[in-house]
Amino acid sequence: QVQLVESGGGSMQAGGSLRLTCSTSGRTFSTYGRGWFRQAPGKEREFVAAIKWSGGTTMYADDVKGRTTISRDNAKATVYLQMNSLKPEDTAVYYCAAKGPGSSWYGTNGYTYWGQGTPVTVSS
Repeated sequence: QVQLVESGGGSMQAGGSLRLTCSTSGRTFSTYGRGWFRQAPGKEREFVAAIKWSGGTTMYADDVKGRTTISRDNAKATVYLQMNSLKPEDTAVYYCAAKGPGSSWYGTNGYTYWGQGTPVTVSS
């Protein structure tokens, strides 16, 4: 089992920044990396960013690319999401997920474990 806990959400102003943290406990060696997803009210959960444990390869959704950085601390099995130039449309619950074998890094099906989510509200 892998337990994921997100932190760092809250209310922010447009143009500001946020830094989310995903902490892990449990069998981290059974996973391949971490992804961040978000779900706005009334919308489907969507991919934001991901990072592989091995090599640190990163992936980003088009609408956050250039203003978002995902990073990892392998020793702590912790992943961070730094997002700058926040927009009201970034408002959502942000989820951290542990990547399992196979499937795409960009879809929810590729992830085995999920955190409870941390809400982010960006006001204009």
